Amino acid sequence: MASSSNLISLKTSDGTIFEVDPALAKTMKTVQAIIDEADADISIIPIHNVLSQHMNMIIEYYNLSVAGKAKEFSVEKLDNDDLKEFLLAVHYLNMEDLFEFLTQVVADRIEKRSVGYVRKYFGIESDFTPEEYAAIRKQNDWAFKGADIEPEEDEEKEKEEIKE
Repeated sequence: MASSSNLISLKTSDGTIFEVDPALAKTMKTVQAIIDEADADISIIPIHNVLSQHMNMIIEYYNLSVAGKAKEFSVEKLDNDDLKEFLLAVHYLNMEDLFEFLTQVVADRIEKRSVGYVRKYFGIESDFTPEEYAAIRKQNDWAFKGADIEPEEDEEKEKEEIKE
């Protein structure tokens, strides 16, 4: 399980091996469960569903967190797809603090966005007929309005966002 100087070796899904501090490994409940359940000495722990770029960001977040500077961690450089992949990796590792941070980033990105944008963001296709959609939209008009956007403008923005 541990290599020299008590570091934990983790192998990402793309084959990169990271030597991490046991304290960091403890924040990864999935890794900690593997360590706790291991009957024999494990030299390298595979962490499926985690790419090396995600592990680098996890280590960066951990180091900032230990230094009391977690608020300096940023994922602004990630586009929406990369952010979702990173979120899934953190979820797989069961890292509560980082997961909460990332879910808030997602919430901030979809806040005050149209229904069409949110559907596209999460890859959700509408299964309503045009008639059903119109009835629901009429009944819940407030839910289809973006920030300071009139319903007609919102419909046009939705059509543009869906095309993109």
